[in-house]
Amino acid sequence: MKRSSTSIKLLTTFAAFMLCVFTVLAQGARATTTCAEDEAAIRENVRQMEAGWNTKQGALFAKPFAPDADYVVINGMYFQGRDAIEKAHQQIFNTVFKNTTVRLSIKQIRFLRLDVAVVHVTGHRDAPENERELVSDAFMTMVMTRDKEGWKIAAFQNTQIIANPQR
Repeated sequence: MKRSSTSIKLLTTFAAFMLCVFTVLAQGARATTTCAEDEAAIRENVRQMEAGWNTKQGALFAKPFAPDADYVVINGMYFQGRDAIEKAHQQIFNTVFKNTTVRLSIKQIRFLRLDVAVVHVTGHRDAPENERELVSDAFMTMVMTRDKEGWKIAAFQNTQIIANPQR
């Protein structure tokens, strides 16, 4: 009787252990899949910003931003909220940047948590020869968060890259 009881305890312990192992493995596989899906969604947000700029659509440019997003422009100006970002960009698309295009390149996506990522992007703006003063490269830092509606840009900082002639 004692031997049978010990065997049952060992089998029960082993079964519980294997259940834990399979659960961890399943979560790991899910995390890998989710990470790839999350990265694709983040990349799509950046692609959408680029498309919005290049087609001069403020609404499309602002769509990846959270409704209450913080946006610091290359010159230090600050906008809060998707609506303000859309309106400000439509204004510059209709005027000073109407002949420019941008190319955005993701340099790094770093997940701080499963629902928070820091994204570093470089950007190059092209303009016709007579508007070259509008051309500048930039380094952008975005904090993106995920909720039930997907990934959105919660905070955005845009910094102009100035070539250092002494290097």
